[in-house]
Amino acid sequence: MLKQTRNWSADPVLSVEHLTMRFGGLVAVDDLSFNVGRGDITALIGPNGAGKTTVFNCVTGFYKPTEGRIALRREGAVEDEKIAELTRSGRQYSDGETSPVFLLERMTDFRITEVAGVARTFQNIRLFGGMTVLENLLVAQHNKLMRASGYSVAGLLGLPGYRRAAAAAKETAVEWLRRVDLLDRADDPAADLPYGAQRRLEIARALCTNPVLLCLDEPAAGLNPRESAELNTLLKYIRDEHGVSVLLIEHDMGVVMEISDHIVVLDYGKKISDGTAAEVRSDPKVIAAYLGVDDEEVEEVERDLDVKTGPKAAEGGAL
Repeated sequence: MLKQTRNWSADPVLSVEHLTMRFGGLVAVDDLSFNVGRGDITALIGPNGAGKTTVFNCVTGFYKPTEGRIALRREGAVEDEKIAELTRSGRQYSDGETSPVFLLERMTDFRITEVAGVARTFQNIRLFGGMTVLENLLVAQHNKLMRASGYSVAGLLGLPGYRRAAAAAKETAVEWLRRVDLLDRADDPAADLPYGAQRRLEIARALCTNPVLLCLDEPAAGLNPRESAELNTLLKYIRDEHGVSVLLIEHDMGVVMEISDHIVVLDYGKKISDGTAAEVRSDPKVIAAYLGVDDEEVEEVERDLDVKTGPKAAEGGAL
């Protein structure tokens, strides 16, 4: 399926509005607003300490923001019992009869995954090392299997409904293992995989939750050039063939510039740029931030822009 150019403001799957996160006197994120387009790969980049992981923690429920709204818009209907539960608790509203909007800042982290459909990976890999590769993907489908089991009885008795759900879960797991080229390692302990394979397994595990938004925290960290290229191919496949929107934090500018439809740049918790890869790469504020230049020196950087973002720099994916 060919990727169509989108305007991420016209059809956002996620809207972050005036997000602020304070830790005592430290303002980690300061009045941040941006959209993640439906079916887009959006990169959140910036120098170390810019507040990127804090934003992720707010989106996925690990932190409750001091101020602001984080709205996730799903297409189509969501399972009736999930909507009923959220409606009773006042944590869900709809901007249409079949298109619920979830206010993530009001939800607990596990509900953000189970109900709203937001999955996440971490900068430090968090697999179940003692479980097999296949079992890691089955665990990701635990909620669905528990409902099918009637929360014990149907599972213990092996009733038909549970057997069908278990077979479907295994089929989903096998399909993703095939896609990330780990099917031949399905019965091996996850801890025995090489580092790059563990990265792919963690992404596959997140996808087994059937998310509408996949949040990846530095997925290319520690990968060699071949593995980074394979990651790019995988993320494009996830976007183009499954329609999953991707929000990623990444320091590898080669990865960011190649696959991103939309880039948001942070510096000291504030948004300094928001646009396409070409627009961000030529933004003097972004160049100044990455070079560690003071605000008063931005104009000087702008004068030197043609030199710093010439053809050679662009080929290398440098800012």
